[in-house]
Amino acid sequence: MKKGPESRASMLAAPGSLMESDPDTNSSNGTSAREKDMLPSPGELENVPVKTSTETSRKKLCGYLNKLGIKGPIKTWKSRWFFYDENKCRLLYYRTAQDINPLGSIDLSSASFDCKMENGEGIFEIRTPSRAFTLKAISKQAMMYWLQQLQMRRWEFCNTQSRFPVGSSQLVNEPLAGRTNVVDNEHFLPLVKTPTEAVGLKAASLPAPQTSTALQNISLKHPWTEIQNTVYNICGSKQLWGSNGNVFSFDEFQEHPENVDEEQEADGAVKEGTLEDGRMGPRLNWIRKAKWMNSGFPGSEELLREKNSVDKVSVLQQQILTLTEEVKSQKELVKLLHKALEAAQQEKRVSNMYLTATEDKDRLELVRHKVRQIADLTSRLEALEQEKKEMEQILTLRDSHIQELKEHVQLLMEKNHAKQEVIMTLTEQMARELSDPLQEANTITVETLYKQQEEIEHLKDDIDAYKTQNQFLNSEIHQVTRLWTSVAENEKALLMKCACLQARNCQMESKYLTVLRKLQEAVPGLPNSHAELVKNLIQEALQWDVKEEAEEGFNLNPVSEYDEYGFMTVPDYEIEDWKLLAKIQALEIKSNKLRSQEIVEKPLRDRWNSIGELNPCAELKSLIRSGIPVEHRQRVWRWMVSRHCSPAPGHYQRLLEQSRSTEHPACRQIELDLPRTLTNNKHFSSPTSQLIPRLRRVLLAFSWHNPAIGYCQGLNRLAAVALLVLEDEESAFWCLVYIVENLMPADYYSETLITSQVDQRVFKDFLSEKLPRLMAHFEQYRIDVSLITFNWFLVAFVDSLVSDILLRVWDAFLYEGTKVIFRYALAIFKYNEEEILRIHDSVEIYQYLRFFTRMITDGRKLMNIAFNDLNPFPMKLLRNRRSMHKEELEAELCELEQIKAAYVKERAEQGPQDLEEVVSEEEEES
Repeated sequence: MKKGPESRASMLAAPGSLMESDPDTNSSNGTSAREKDMLPSPGELENVPVKTSTETSRKKLCGYLNKLGIKGPIKTWKSRWFFYDENKCRLLYYRTAQDINPLGSIDLSSASFDCKMENGEGIFEIRTPSRAFTLKAISKQAMMYWLQQLQMRRWEFCNTQSRFPVGSSQLVNEPLAGRTNVVDNEHFLPLVKTPTEAVGLKAASLPAPQTSTALQNISLKHPWTEIQNTVYNICGSKQLWGSNGNVFSFDEFQEHPENVDEEQEADGAVKEGTLEDGRMGPRLNWIRKAKWMNSGFPGSEELLREKNSVDKVSVLQQQILTLTEEVKSQKELVKLLHKALEAAQQEKRVSNMYLTATEDKDRLELVRHKVRQIADLTSRLEALEQEKKEMEQILTLRDSHIQELKEHVQLLMEKNHAKQEVIMTLTEQMARELSDPLQEANTITVETLYKQQEEIEHLKDDIDAYKTQNQFLNSEIHQVTRLWTSVAENEKALLMKCACLQARNCQMESKYLTVLRKLQEAVPGLPNSHAELVKNLIQEALQWDVKEEAEEGFNLNPVSEYDEYGFMTVPDYEIEDWKLLAKIQALEIKSNKLRSQEIVEKPLRDRWNSIGELNPCAELKSLIRSGIPVEHRQRVWRWMVSRHCSPAPGHYQRLLEQSRSTEHPACRQIELDLPRTLTNNKHFSSPTSQLIPRLRRVLLAFSWHNPAIGYCQGLNRLAAVALLVLEDEESAFWCLVYIVENLMPADYYSETLITSQVDQRVFKDFLSEKLPRLMAHFEQYRIDVSLITFNWFLVAFVDSLVSDILLRVWDAFLYEGTKVIFRYALAIFKYNEEEILRIHDSVEIYQYLRFFTRMITDGRKLMNIAFNDLNPFPMKLLRNRRSMHKEELEAELCELEQIKAAYVKERAEQGPQDLEEVVSEEEEES
């Protein structure tokens, strides 16, 4: 069956092949330069039927572009054949479409495109991370077509490569569901029509763009590639044209196409000879080329029917010019090769003479001759270098002289220009005086309008150009943004996977340590070998360093030794059982943080970032209850303190001066409590810590500020927490003042601590109402919870809760007041209610209550219990209970005072009589 033009199109699919190529019939090396000149004319190619997308593979992107080459300070445009490689998303470029080896490539997978109208028509840039390539198309339409096609190919390649592999774990793959993006139909730039004269089959059939000189288009950076391509084209042309070697002889070609049987045989031979990679062997390739030449050469009957003799002559002349230019470039290359060959032959002759010499004297004479030649060349080189230096000096002098002459010429030109302006001004003045004023005005108006119209046309052209540029840049920004979004989503999914896996790992480690703890409790009943094994496992678990583990492998959020405020994440207890519990607690906290990081913490942080000026409202109250992020906590705490306690300027400094001049009675007690403040925090654990002197100054200043209280044990821990968060001494001082004088009721830190005792009675009432089963359990085993909870209320849970939960409690406490302490105290018992109810021994209950607050790891769960499960919790009820119990306590204290006074009075009356009885007893004994 006759293939006709389709077979011709299939012959042009080499590295420099055309667009409509079939990958199953591609030739291995492409067509040569001579074959290209024998292509059908453009008019004939327009009539070539092209297969639709359903019949052929996808069209390839290729064509001629000018590439800006840089040789030091010299910049030149070089014509290159560009071909897009879909498999690797690279743009290969060759010197001609017939070359087999590319001169280089441009990686488009991470490149961006840009076009600037001010650079010139058809010029655009491809920027890769390592280099920027400047290319030039023959027209604006061709430039926009290239840019649009490159954008589409880059998006398809990146979208295919960014597909995330789906694993087997449902939990791991769940975050990536629905993350694969598809190309939408949104187009910032309308679809550009294919410029057939610049891209594709017709562009390749035309001669390659020529440069002013033959060597200008040759790549000097890739000489070996140039030689390979040249040799390949020459050999291929000789094999194609026959033994006569005349590439300009067109008479030997048949004017009529081969018959159908011969063509079918040739096609069968080509199919049988096709290689595994889709490229044909050289012999069969030449058979196909000859068949194509016979069927498509302008001397065929088909061409005679379609074109007249003038068209044939013009096509042949154009082909002759192209081949002539090619021959010139090849001749120059052959000259260079001849010179290199002569030098090599001369060297070979000398070497042969040296080897054929029979005696050592002859060889020595040859060596001496070479030495003399080397010395002569060295002297000539030195003379040439000296001459070069002299010529450079002369050139420098001439350059300076030329510069002076240029300045002089410039001065003369300026003078001449000034004189011409004067002459023009005088001429115009005379013309105005001699001509009619109305006619002159009309002439000026017409000229002005003409110039304005020209400017308007230019501005319109500029506006159209910038509109096109803006459309393309918008499409480029949109596509790059989508690619970046896709990568960011994949990265986010990976981080979520890693967090889930780490949370699981922490849970497994926590369960492992819990099992070890259970085994530790059962050690007395185990055999000696098993007990020794359990002890070794416990020692290994306690000595495991989290930081070393984090360095060995990837760790998203490693458990550091200290948190953001310096609190130890794993407290160093002396009792081994407590050490194991602390380790379990640290792992549970880390697991909860990892699980809530993306789901809870990140949205909460985003809401805090969106808040500008702070104003009391329900939304702010809800955010504060959820916990203030570390980066916002200091600002919010300062705002809450300043709302109710206005700092007096200079007041803190005056108090410090007073404390330095006069010693306060509480100074000794303060010094005793400083080393016992926050021993689990690195900023206070050592007597030489920097915050110890600052804490001392804050406490002394407060003792002078409030003489009624002076100093009370517990104030040191309140001030220490304020220092850790606010960092500034004066801010911590006013925070302490705000807590003692505004948040806490009066007499909370007085000598009698009467209000603190009242709150314990109120808390017992709330405990009976909110948790009746637990309170009945305490009453059954005669447990006084005030022995545990009194310190909670006095220091607002400092040293009782882990640092992360403690600071969340303080966030709400500073905003809402002491009601928060009641809420969290009840929530702590609710959190551990079932564990406490399972203990049926009073001693064990007291031991459990000593450390059970440190085992609370889920701060979110505790917060939900405090602010949701315990509702309603009205402040009015709290005030009424406080008033009632305060009256009862004051009455009890008054009664105790009366009993005490009566007892003292009775002892005073009985004192002398008792003394006489004691003396008489001593005398009797003596």
